[in-house]
Amino acid sequence: MNKRPLSITVIGCLFIAAGLIGFAYHVTEFKRPVEYEIVWVCLLRLLAILGGVFVLRGHNWARWLLLLWIAYHVILSAFHPLSELVVHSLLFAVVAYLLFRPKASAYFRGAGAEPAQGEE
Repeated sequence: MNKRPLSITVIGCLFIAAGLIGFAYHVTEFKRPVEYEIVWVCLLRLLAILGGVFVLRGHNWARWLLLLWIAYHVILSAFHPLSELVVHSLLFAVVAYLLFRPKASAYFRGAGAEPAQGEE
């Protein structure tokens, strides 16, 4: 098994923290009747936690999930002040670089990869 790069550990932990903090904050907003916008936000926070946990475990699909998660936030921030769009775009670029650089790709190939046909 390949050793996990520090950048992957940091990204995984940041997404877990962002998911937990956001979920704890937004879950307090539930009222009767249920507002489905809050349900959606909480599900997105749970996806951040899920992606963070499985990135730490070396699952390739999880890095794609985290990239989609931050890409969704870039799209959302297009409807907010320009500064939010710039910050989310920069975060997207940094996360994409760190998740897909050669060391990270080797980690994701080694941790959860199944052997190719003919190899065992």
